[in-house]
Amino acid sequence: MARYRGPVCKLCRREGLKLFLKGQRCITEKCSFNDRKAPPGPPPKRRPKMTGYAAQLREKQKVKRIYGVNEKPFRNLFAKAQRMKGITGENLLILLERRLDNVVYRMGIASSRAQARNLVSHGHIRVNGKRVNIASYQVKVGDEISLSEKMRSSELIEANIQMARGVGLIAEWLEMADDGKSGKVAQLPSRENVDIPIKEQVIVELYSK
Repeated sequence: MARYRGPVCKLCRREGLKLFLKGQRCITEKCSFNDRKAPPGPPPKRRPKMTGYAAQLREKQKVKRIYGVNEKPFRNLFAKAQRMKGITGENLLILLERRLDNVVYRMGIASSRAQARNLVSHGHIRVNGKRVNIASYQVKVGDEISLSEKMRSSELIEANIQMARGVGLIAEWLEMADDGKSGKVAQLPSRENVDIPIKEQVIVELYSK
């Protein structure tokens, strides 16, 4: 499946939830979701009854859209979560949180996961001093994530850091430097660190059929 390149606000309306796909705009009054919460398309003549399968599919689509992951890598992560010790659904969310693009977003360096993925793919992110341009890279405890020298003076990065500090975006499992442009993975994330309303067990049921 190709990456979605259409209007992302429609995705929020489709899921009936703010997915924070447009960075700073999503936390201001300019966010279109505040005024248009109905699903995209013409209004239905009657509200259709959602089946169990439809609810499971919508939950999976919501998580994929939040983290910006396509079907094949998402399914691979689920298979990996099944092989890990513990609860599969929680393992899946932890693996998604450990993606490098998500970590860059949770550090406050990027205003959205899409912007974070762009920074990673263009080689602006360093892991333990080495250039890593793979958005799906799984961080480990003790990894140090930092910006390239070129991006450390970027006004966009400065604005993102100030915004993240203002709204409390930075994850608790990360230790940030004073300037906010580098950080360390102090511990692996837990289910409690995922503050998005997700019913992960529903996704497990969908893939277990």
